[in-house]
Amino acid sequence: MAEAQLCGLQDEFTCSVCLDTLTDPVTIPCGHNFCLKCLTDYWDQTQEYSCPQCRHTFTTRPELSRNTLLNEVIKKLKKTTLSPPPSQNYAGLGDVECDFCTGKKFRAVKSCLTCMASYCQTHLQLHYEGDALKHHKLVDPDRNLKEKLCEKHQKSLEMFCKTDETCICTICGMTEHNSHKKVELKMEREEKQKQLGATLSDIKRGLEEREKTLKEMRRAMEEMK
Repeated sequence: MAEAQLCGLQDEFTCSVCLDTLTDPVTIPCGHNFCLKCLTDYWDQTQEYSCPQCRHTFTTRPELSRNTLLNEVIKKLKKTTLSPPPSQNYAGLGDVECDFCTGKKFRAVKSCLTCMASYCQTHLQLHYEGDALKHHKLVDPDRNLKEKLCEKHQKSLEMFCKTDETCICTICGMTEHNSHKKVELKMEREEKQKQLGATLSDIKRGLEEREKTLKEMRRAMEEMK
């Protein structure tokens, strides 16, 4: 009975960074658990200390100490039959890699414009299951996410300043662009697409008229011959 219960809780004892059973588990202030090495390596590669699972950000790097009780429970879990993680494709040439896989990375299936990160099928599940992430904007895998970040504030570019004709983030909109005329980036994109469509139509019309004129000139030349 106890082993069956542990098997049912297997996902609770899986590190969301390496997707394997927790090794030397540590618990951070937001309540999520990770392998000590996975979390240490993850934080060593960034200047912002956030939870890899819920994205909660900490002002200072939390001290990590092993969760002894959880470690004992995991030892019992390892004695049961563990199911392997779901089958996925590793990222190949031209694929967008998952930002949260360690070691050999899986192919990303979605990119999040709110988190500004790309996710494989496994790491993406939190965006479907977590209440805090359900409303994030997911798009097809995008390898150029950094180009969509404000260089000054490292926030996503969500607005367009019509005064300066440039894309800005919300912080820019409240500071140096505060008195400028601004619209949502999506609205500006739709307007530009309409303008481009109208321009292309005018060009097409002009080409058709020139082609018609050229045919008439050729016909007149033939008659003259």
